[in-house]
Amino acid sequence: MPLGDSGPAVVPGDATKSLLIAAIKHTDGLEMPPKKKLTDKQISDFVLWVDSGAIDPRESKGESQSLPTKKTKSTDHWAYKQPSLPVIPTVADQNWATTDIDRFIAIGHEQGGVKRNGDATPEVLVRRLYFDLTGLPPTSQDVKTFVELCSKDLQQAIQSTVDQLLSSERFGERWGRHWLDVARFAESSGKETNFSYPHAWRYRDYVIDSFNRDLPFDQFIREQLAGDLLPANDDQRRAELMVATGFLALGSKSHIERNKKQFEMDVVDEQIDTVTQAFMGVTVACARCHDHKFDPIPQSDYYALAGIFRSTETLYGTIPVIQNNNPSQLVSLPAGADVTINADRLTDTARQSLEKQINELRQKRLELTRKKQFASSEFVQSGILLATLEAKLKAYEADGTPKKLAMGVRDRSKARDSELFIRGEVDKPGEVVPRGFVSVLCSTQPKLPSESSGRLELADWIASTDNPLTARVMVNRVWQHLFGRGLVDTPDNFGVSGSNPSHPELLDYLALTFIEEDKWSVKSLIRRIVSSRVYQLDSATNPENFAVDPDNKLLWRVPPRRLDAEEIRDAMFLVSGILEPERPIGSVVATGGEGYTGGIERFGLLSESKFKCRSVYLPVIRGRAFESMDVFDGVDGSMVVGKRDQTTVPTQSLYLLNSPYVMDLATSAAKRVAEEERLPKDRVRWIYEVMLGREPSAQEVESALAFIDKAKAQSAPTGRLVARLRSPNAEQTAWAAYCQSVWASGEFLVRK
Repeated sequence: MPLGDSGPAVVPGDATKSLLIAAIKHTDGLEMPPKKKLTDKQISDFVLWVDSGAIDPRESKGESQSLPTKKTKSTDHWAYKQPSLPVIPTVADQNWATTDIDRFIAIGHEQGGVKRNGDATPEVLVRRLYFDLTGLPPTSQDVKTFVELCSKDLQQAIQSTVDQLLSSERFGERWGRHWLDVARFAESSGKETNFSYPHAWRYRDYVIDSFNRDLPFDQFIREQLAGDLLPANDDQRRAELMVATGFLALGSKSHIERNKKQFEMDVVDEQIDTVTQAFMGVTVACARCHDHKFDPIPQSDYYALAGIFRSTETLYGTIPVIQNNNPSQLVSLPAGADVTINADRLTDTARQSLEKQINELRQKRLELTRKKQFASSEFVQSGILLATLEAKLKAYEADGTPKKLAMGVRDRSKARDSELFIRGEVDKPGEVVPRGFVSVLCSTQPKLPSESSGRLELADWIASTDNPLTARVMVNRVWQHLFGRGLVDTPDNFGVSGSNPSHPELLDYLALTFIEEDKWSVKSLIRRIVSSRVYQLDSATNPENFAVDPDNKLLWRVPPRRLDAEEIRDAMFLVSGILEPERPIGSVVATGGEGYTGGIERFGLLSESKFKCRSVYLPVIRGRAFESMDVFDGVDGSMVVGKRDQTTVPTQSLYLLNSPYVMDLATSAAKRVAEEERLPKDRVRWIYEVMLGREPSAQEVESALAFIDKAKAQSAPTGRLVARLRSPNAEQTAWAAYCQSVWASGEFLVRK
């Protein structure tokens, strides 16, 4: 029960310790109701209710049933029990099941009375593999090669293609983006005042590199939570570990908050919420103001974790200007580390110019101060400019070399336990809670060292095989990205209010093999899943199966899914021939420097047409998503997102058909088509093979040519479409319009 100012109002099972009972009995100086005492019968009913467990009558289903107490929940809820290796089921059709995963799925088919689909065609399967593993479509040659290999040995074709894709740098860009959603990655503070985080991109690159080199997931956890506390052999490794802790510093922040303790506790709350959801799928932050309403997580557990993060200094940067009442330093990376620098050397001339501007501004502010013009716009604007220029100068060493900086965390000089704040209010501290972990997930609370925060111990515990949730949560995330839906459909909430697993035995099997056989290797886990027969099923619907299992929980088919925002943009860029695959150096947000994000926008640095890189490298400003991302349910890093929305709305088609940005891409695609093929029929065939991964039928070629002829006839020099395209060439305009129509088709937008 939540605490009031004087303690718990009700202690379930013990009326003698419940202040509510003392109040209605008019004892201990408490009187409720104040004017008239309840009857003895009414009081005895309250006593009986509390001694019986304080059951909520609104939620009980009958007099003989009662709500489970918190102790019962912790014992009975599946997620809080250790996973156990299940018996591999024996299925009737042994020829179909090629892996243990298939056997768990097949037994569900048999028991559920559904007839699974047949296998997908090689053309569909290779497109599925490429999008799922790299986020990009296969080239026409990739498709032809895969089809040829399948004609000889299907499983060998799949294995060799999967190995090729997992070793590609494109893999880390795709799967790194998945984790960045969970890590709420962004390059600005968001909230009331949006300040730039110019060094956030280092964490983005760390994540991509970690997935590409297949960093074991348990080590991935340790580095993000306590990299600064881990051993390192050299400056290069030390810098990498320090950058990893940017995970804890990236969250959105209310920099305008004047109450320092409130700001501190809000940062801590955001960190607790992110850590517990991302790694363990539990919503511990719900216990900030009171005991968790659904899960057996008391308020004391929240403040046990809060002590760990209050003993940690979060270094996120930002300059001390108006509306930023909470500036911060950054992490200085070791001098010997060979890290990417997103800035040129500051020349002597540039330094002298900066110093001159700074001195002039200081003089101007002294003059305004003498005149007491503190509220004037000139005083405010000069202060912002002065702070910005001073920060720019401080970003360089004395010799003009850019400093090596990053977002991250470090232990405070002295560790401390946190008070339990009554109702979460920082001006109402209660008893001090020893630092510790979530009690329902560990048999005994550890004794954390007095000389350090306890973050390293927390990281070790989360990454431990003794934690029943961590491996389950991660394998569920991977399954979701490959099948469109997790075995648990609430990937960030495995608690009582979340979904139950559709295949609990399979979930435990994957979790334990992930730990014991795959050694926490995400690539091995992905290879295991995509090698299964169920992953290779066709995605077509079946009316009979749909009547039995409309949500496809039994996986009688591979669910088709609309491509993510990044996949759609990257695919259009790729087939247009203008995608720049190389990783850009740093981020345009870093180029813009410290200060408000509005400054970056005013200089046009956030114009989407400037970027030809993969979407994972686009700048991410909270509250300011690019249209290509926003219209297709992209995220801006404001919260943990383990599962994106998947909407299908008219604005998406309107965007693809009317956006000048898309029209420009279509013009580039039309130029590429003209360069690749001369004859109209060959051009249509090329578009189908490159954009859709298959050959067109004779009727499709005929329809396409009719569309082209009609479009050319309508493309008068003053035509509306022509005016909105870069080139007023009727032939090119017609082919550009046809490319747009293909991009707006369900076949292009959906991974089958």
